[in-house]
Amino acid sequence: MGSIIIALPRPADVEKIREILIRHGFRNVYTAGSVSAVLQETERLSHGIVISGIRLLDADYTELLDCLPEYFELLLLDSRQKVSARRQSGLVAVTMPVRVNELISTVRMMIEHVNCRANQKKKSKPRRTEKEENYIRNAKYVLMERNHMTEEEAFRYIQKSSMDTGTNMAETAQMILALIYNEI
Repeated sequence: MGSIIIALPRPADVEKIREILIRHGFRNVYTAGSVSAVLQETERLSHGIVISGIRLLDADYTELLDCLPEYFELLLLDSRQKVSARRQSGLVAVTMPVRVNELISTVRMMIEHVNCRANQKKKSKPRRTEKEENYIRNAKYVLMERNHMTEEEAFRYIQKSSMDTGTNMAETAQMILALIYNEI
């Protein structure tokens, strides 16, 4: 579940919003009064949203938005006249005074979005380079020729050896090739 960092200059506003969020089931709610405090929190947390006003103690929201890590989004609380002018990537704006239902639904939507993005990153495995694929292909071929294995058996052998040694498959394939060619 994504985290929520509330960063507003007035402590009374921070506490009101924090209580509303906790009352509506949000658990990972943190507070910060400055951009530097927000950035310290984001280093500790994996993903989430920051609820901020236009101005914080040490900077304004644009500087915060520029410094936020990839898996954090900014929910800006602003006056009605200015909200429509604020169109930036990674920024969602809500008009002040904020209605509780509007705040909760917006926070839920944003949390769902950052959770999905964070989960997609976890699921995507890094692709092998062509060079790494070549090592694996060559090691399979050598195992098939030399040890009379099928392609599937050779692949499984490389895969199991990789898991046993704690190295990736390309490194294991390189080791197999080095061992075989050093014997000859």
